[in-house]
Amino acid sequence: MRYCSIKKLLLSCLLFYIPLQSMAWGMLGHRVVGQIAETYLNKKTTNEIKKILGNESLAMASNWADFIKSEPSYNYLSNWHYINLPAGLKSEQLNYALAQDTVTDAFTRINFLSAELKNKALAQEKKVMYLRILIHLVGDIHQPMHTGRFEDLGGNKIQLTWFGQNTNLHRIWDSDMIEHQQLSYTEYASSVNFIDKNELHNLQSQGAAQWVADSYKISEKLYANVKSGDKLSYRYIYDNIETANQQLLKGGIHLAATLNNIFSK
Repeated sequence: MRYCSIKKLLLSCLLFYIPLQSMAWGMLGHRVVGQIAETYLNKKTTNEIKKILGNESLAMASNWADFIKSEPSYNYLSNWHYINLPAGLKSEQLNYALAQDTVTDAFTRINFLSAELKNKALAQEKKVMYLRILIHLVGDIHQPMHTGRFEDLGGNKIQLTWFGQNTNLHRIWDSDMIEHQQLSYTEYASSVNFIDKNELHNLQSQGAAQWVADSYKISEKLYANVKSGDKLSYRYIYDNIETANQQLLKGGIHLAATLNNIFSK
């Protein structure tokens, strides 16, 4: 009976993927993730990436998957950017859902792209596209609202005000809070890129399922702490900016570890 109920949750988790919300971190946040990642690449990986992207840095490649939304032929990529999950999943239920996940979402696409980029016979054109998308999606999945709920479009329907301006919960975590720091992406990356060696090794060993689980736990807290119509400003930044910074740092470290795994073998 227990796993029957988990299967029902799995269906509600994974059958409703519609291209409704797909921005994450905004342009600045994605570049911060890419900039951090470059500091953790090994030499072989750096050389292999240069063969694919030339002089394009990870930071500058990180927003291609959003830029390409202006081209209708790439509309099929829309639901690659997020994974919708229902409220209240316990760790066992979430792990089960991810283990059974076969639909098109950020989690399955990260795994797909990672496997494809290990294929040395992959055409150069696909290598460029797949690498750019992978860089972006790893950033996406670390924005907690990209593991949010289907019914509110990952927080897009939770209307709030931010320093008196209309916004929503998703947008606050995409860009409002990050951009309020008024730093360039290089300044931002330098300001958060500090980590204990043991914790670094721990993060480097984690897989995408753990990234999703960590983001989901954060999103559950974010949902619990706001309601539509709330007026947010400095106090919200004080309470949440360290979480955002840690997610950016983790995104960069996880991206580098993923790329090292792909290109160092």
